[in-house]
Amino acid sequence: MMGKYSRLQISLYSGLISFLLILTTLFLYMYAIGKKQLLAQLFIARIFYIPLFVHIIVISLTVSAVVYFLVTFLEKRQLGKIEGKLQSLATGNYDQPSLDVAISQNKEMLLVDHDIKRIKEKLVSMSRELQQLSSQPQMVDGTTKEKILEEERHRLARELHDSVSQQLFAAMMMMSALNEQSQHSEELEPYKKQLAMVADIINAAQSEMRALLLHLRPISLEGKSLRQGIEQLLNELRTKIQIQLKWDIQDICVSASIEDQLFRVVQELLSNTLRHAKANELEVYLKIVGQNILLRVIDDGVGFESKDEHAGSYGLRNIRERIAGVGGSTKIISFKGQGTSIEIKVPVVKDTSPENDYINRN
Repeated sequence: MMGKYSRLQISLYSGLISFLLILTTLFLYMYAIGKKQLLAQLFIARIFYIPLFVHIIVISLTVSAVVYFLVTFLEKRQLGKIEGKLQSLATGNYDQPSLDVAISQNKEMLLVDHDIKRIKEKLVSMSRELQQLSSQPQMVDGTTKEKILEEERHRLARELHDSVSQQLFAAMMMMSALNEQSQHSEELEPYKKQLAMVADIINAAQSEMRALLLHLRPISLEGKSLRQGIEQLLNELRTKIQIQLKWDIQDICVSASIEDQLFRVVQELLSNTLRHAKANELEVYLKIVGQNILLRVIDDGVGFESKDEHAGSYGLRNIRERIAGVGGSTKIISFKGQGTSIEIKVPVVKDTSPENDYINRN
C-alpha cells in the first residue's frame, strides 16, 4: 500500500535520515561554540561512559523501528478495511458503506475503493441475471424441465410405494409374527437374536423408504407462501418419522423462482438428514438478515469429515448447484459424531428494469 517503497525500505530511509540530521545538527552546534576536530568529538565525548557516536546510532535505529511499526499499523488498518468490505461482498452483503473518509483520502485507497465498488456492481449484476435466468422456464420438447422432473418423481414414488414399500411392510409383519413365536417356542430360541437383527434392518429400510417417498412426492407451493410450504413439509415429516423438530421460519417476499429453489433445497436437506444423518433432533431456520435470505439446517446426527470425498454426495452437490443458480452461497460445517450445520445465503437483489417490474406485478 506504500507504492514502490516497502515498509523495510521506508524504515531504513527514516533511520538514515535521522542519523544524518543528528550528525548535521551536532556539527553545526560544535562549530558554533568553537569546537575543533568535530569528527573526533563523536568518539571522545561520552554519555554514561558510552561514546556519543553509539548514542546517535541507537537513536537512529529506534526511529527506524518506530517508523516500521507505525507503517505496519497503518497498512494493517487500511488492509483491515479492505478485507472487511471484501468479506461482506463474499457473503452477499452488498450494502456496506465506503471506506472511511480519513483512509479514502489516500490516492491509492481511493483507487482500491473504486475497484471494490466496481466488483460490487458486477456481483449485483451477476446475481440479478442468475435470478432472472432461474425464473425462466427451461423447455424440453414443448414441456418445462421442472414439469418433466415432477412427473418422473411422481411415477417413481408410485412404483416404489406399490412394490418395494408394500413388500417391506409385508416382510415386517412376517418378522413381527416370527419374533412373537420365538418368545414361546424353544425351537426358535437360537434364532431370536438374528430375527431381531433382521427386524431392525427391515425397520430401517422402511424409514428410508418413507424419506425417499417424501422426497419424491414434494408438497407443492402453489397457493402457499414459502413459510407455509416448509411448515407443511415439517408437519408431515413429524407424522411419519420419530424425530424432534424445531423451526423458526419468517415470511419472506422474494420471486417465485427463488421461493421454489429454497423449498426444494429444504426438501433435499430433510431427505439427506433422514437417510444419512441418523439424527434425533433437527432444527430449521429461515429469516432475512440484512440484504440476504439466511437458511440454516442443523442436526445432531453422525456427521462426516468435510475433506472426505463421499461427503460431497449427489444431494449436497445438487443443493450447491441450486443455490449457486440464484447467486447464493452454501457453507457446510460437519464433524464425525458431532452433527452437521448447513448455512445458505441468497442475496435479495431487486430488479429495477421496467419489463421485470411489469412481470412481477402480473
